[in-house]
Amino acid sequence: MASRGDLVEYIYLITPFAAWLVAGITKFIVNSIKAKQLAFGLIGYGGLPSNHSAIVSSMVFLIALKEGITHPAFGVAITLAFIVLLDANSLRQQVGKHAKAINLLQRDAEIKPLRERMGHTRIEILAGVIVGGLVAWFLFNLLSNVAA
Repeated sequence: MASRGDLVEYIYLITPFAAWLVAGITKFIVNSIKAKQLAFGLIGYGGLPSNHSAIVSSMVFLIALKEGITHPAFGVAITLAFIVLLDANSLRQQVGKHAKAINLLQRDAEIKPLRERMGHTRIEILAGVIVGGLVAWFLFNLLSNVAA
């Protein structure tokens, strides 16, 4: 059985999952408010906040809080975060533009259209980073107090 001190070590497993959950619930609420109905059909890529940004940012912030910014793990986390954030803003938006063009070309065909909303705006990414940072800070403080 895990002791209270051992629970703190599970923070590396709990934090990205919690960031994903908080970002996903927030995105569902935001989309539902915008659509003025429950927005189950809008779940997926794109929207505010970015789930991917929240997940990777939660680990960047957690490692910075627990290990410090001079720890090698922080360098790995920040590198991964940059890749994910750049991908969310540029590459995935280009994929969405391609999907839109393909859908126009095949609009008369009886083929299910491709999803066009793929990437994130900078605001959506920033919102994800903020969610990730807040989740990491909250869990770090919560579990640090449990271990004390």
